[in-house]
Amino acid sequence: MTSRIDLSGYRVLFLGSSSGIGAAGAQVLAACGAHVCLHYNSNRQGAEALAAEIAGAGGAVEIQGGDLLVPGAIPDIVAGATEKLGGLDVLVNNAGSLVGRTPLENFDDTIWDKVMTLNTRAVAEAARAAHPALRSSERAAIINLGSIAGRNGGAPGSGLYAAAKAAVHSLTRSLAKEFAKDGIRVNAVAPGFITTPFHATTPADMQEAVRKTIPLGRLGTAEDCAWIFAFLSSKEMSGYITGQIIDVNGGQFMP
Repeated sequence: MTSRIDLSGYRVLFLGSSSGIGAAGAQVLAACGAHVCLHYNSNRQGAEALAAEIAGAGGAVEIQGGDLLVPGAIPDIVAGATEKLGGLDVLVNNAGSLVGRTPLENFDDTIWDKVMTLNTRAVAEAARAAHPALRSSERAAIINLGSIAGRNGGAPGSGLYAAAKAAVHSLTRSLAKEFAKDGIRVNAVAPGFITTPFHATTPADMQEAVRKTIPLGRLGTAEDCAWIFAFLSSKEMSGYITGQIIDVNGGQFMP
């Protein structure tokens, strides 16, 4: 993998990077020269395999486990990663999940709390925990993972997830305003339909129906999102960009 984006010396914590978009993004940032810390929850094997691949290609990599749903865990995750990296320049809030398709007339408190905590509260908590370390960096950035669902309300059964991602979009703008005084840029990436394990159970006919709505004529890949993370991490390339939601959806939704 070759790169024209130079992130040499950047220290990056990539929350939720053992598979899918997170794994592709972390791999690209490492190829750009960044020292990356891969965060995982249950998929330690995936994180270790990715770390071995990055290291085998000459990249600098650490791993950090932790469950974002456990109260009080996020500060420990961020602190552990920051120590391993020797500081922090970029926080990527990529962790998130649909949890399960739940019609809005059927959700309960347990589903609500899990969806909102994992997709929204964890973003705010991680930003808060990382703020002191980022404030000490001269090239600090936070990149949050939004979603096309946060733009259009999502598909049937994903209303809670869509609401959580819409909150991420709004939170991104709020953080950008509040953290600007400390030199920390905050942006979000909003993927469309990306063929990752996230959509492993999405029926083939539904995937084809979605594909037909996309002007570029194909579903997205994790790599389509990965380079956006590199662009938004680079102070040289995106140093005057903050508070933005970057849509990566092949033209499926044009705000």
